[in-house]
Amino acid sequence: MNTIQSVFGHRRLVALLSRAIARGTLPPALLLAGPAGIGKRRVAMAMAMAVNCLNPKSTSELERDACGQCASCRRIQRGVHPDVIVIEPGDNGSIKIESVRDVIDRAGYRPFEARRRVVIIDEADALVVPAQNALLKTLEEMPPASIFLLVSSLPDALLPTVRSRCPRLRFGPLSAGEVAQALVRDHKYSEADARAAAADADGSIGRALAVDSGSLSEVREEARRLLEQSARSAEPGRLLESVRDLSGTKGTSASDRDQMAACLRALASMLRDLGILATQADRRTLANSDLAPQLEKLTGAFGHDRRLRAYAAVDEALAALERNASPKVVADWLVLQL
Repeated sequence: MNTIQSVFGHRRLVALLSRAIARGTLPPALLLAGPAGIGKRRVAMAMAMAVNCLNPKSTSELERDACGQCASCRRIQRGVHPDVIVIEPGDNGSIKIESVRDVIDRAGYRPFEARRRVVIIDEADALVVPAQNALLKTLEEMPPASIFLLVSSLPDALLPTVRSRCPRLRFGPLSAGEVAQALVRDHKYSEADARAAAADADGSIGRALAVDSGSLSEVREEARRLLEQSARSAEPGRLLESVRDLSGTKGTSASDRDQMAACLRALASMLRDLGILATQADRRTLANSDLAPQLEKLTGAFGHDRRLRAYAAVDEALAALERNASPKVVADWLVLQL
């Protein structure tokens, strides 16, 4: 169900929106801005359902949410509700003025059956300038029964005049745990594949879905073994041997560098987790919670200073890859720094 309660993360913002819907103080136009793939469109759809639900509910966290079961909720979820309109880029990647004019014309009339007509413009930064100018006239004199929700990962690409008429809600990246939960619940990932993809996704469900989770699982396992080898031995020969077959070290192509970069990001996420485990911080923030038993065994070998040096070395290695350094040279250098 695409209810507000089902949204992963963004708890402060969704609670604020739920309260505004319940109390009738929701602005007539909003700009939902933040990184791509973190659930902004899902939030917009959940808002449309909560506004127009026939049997709204409340929880200890949310003053108003959709039931997800009534006729209005089901039609919105299927994308067939006449008063919930979604505009998105066409095949050419832009949103033309014709699409906006059609919505503006419809917004001038009362909703057919809903309490409020909700217009969701996904990837609003794709609006061509004439379309933005046409939309601006409506935003200046909003129809009383309509709500416009602009969703964008590049909000500064919108005209300043459009941005000034839409209060901005800033959505941040999700935690690795939230991304993993979304992959398991909504996309049927295994726990291991979800954790591997989430650790590499930089807080974006969309980014996690765009990569091969199976290969990331292998890369994450390689990164874990590398940490274990570094903890067991400081002998240069053994350390260099441990990275001989590391993903991405066989060549110098872009794909090799991508594989190596994925391994480095997995390594960085584990080093962060080592810090969480060593300080007994909240385990819910672990990016690799399924590997916690194995990582706990490494906390003694990776003390505070060593973790910081290792993390800085990983960061430097990633920068070297971006400058087209050889993945093998980067791997050999890095393992001697760990």
